[in-house]
Amino acid sequence: MTQGRPTVLVTGGAKRIGAAISRRFGEAGWHVVIHYLSSREASENLAGSLPSAETVRCDLGDESATVEMVDDLAKRFEDWRVLVNSASVFKPDDVGALDHETSVQAMQVNARSPARLAQEFLARARAKAGRRVIDITDQKLENPNPDFFSYTMSKHALAATIPMLAKAQSDPRDRIYGLAPGAILPSHDQSEEEAERSHRLNLLERKTGADEIADAALFLAGGWLASGETLFCDSGQHLLDQDRDVIYLARDRETA
Repeated sequence: MTQGRPTVLVTGGAKRIGAAISRRFGEAGWHVVIHYLSSREASENLAGSLPSAETVRCDLGDESATVEMVDDLAKRFEDWRVLVNSASVFKPDDVGALDHETSVQAMQVNARSPARLAQEFLARARAKAGRRVIDITDQKLENPNPDFFSYTMSKHALAATIPMLAKAQSDPRDRIYGLAPGAILPSHDQSEEEAERSHRLNLLERKTGADEIADAALFLAGGWLASGETLFCDSGQHLLDQDRDVIYLARDRETA
């Protein structure tokens, strides 16, 4: 099945942005390894719809299991070119009331595990044309607000690893990238109507599609940018200075 195809692992690859990325790589001729934790049915259905794909379950909160997953894949694939760290937890807490459990989980899943995955991938994966790590971060890196405090903190921590890992690579063919989306899909208790309004709170006043993020990930897989760069794909949202997350900005405007 994988003969002649480069391999990509997409963490959290069964749903939402991760699923769009998995689908785009699959359509482009890659063998896609779709990671999941609890979304087995969605993962298997997506894999079954792609020309060449498989699924792997792993709890990214378990560091030893995370390392074991990478080691197993590295032994199996001769051309594992790309790791996309897309899995993420997005739970609310704010700057005045950090929730301990939320913070610990966010830092582990959103920052520490992606860093360990990248380290193991770069140490063990074999590839024929250079390797790529693509970390899905967030436009909040440039446009922070007090909402989702632990989530935002964890994404800043992940972003800090990108230039560090980039500078540590001895093979110039390897690349470490960040990909920073804005508001893409409905979150938490948002209705479709609310999402439609909130996702247009950017410079272009348009919704950024999950397909655009997937196309950007495939572009980065080609290694066209200098290692250590982050590509923002958010219709200009990161260039604004928003006081709150767009979920709440849209609700405030609706009730004003």
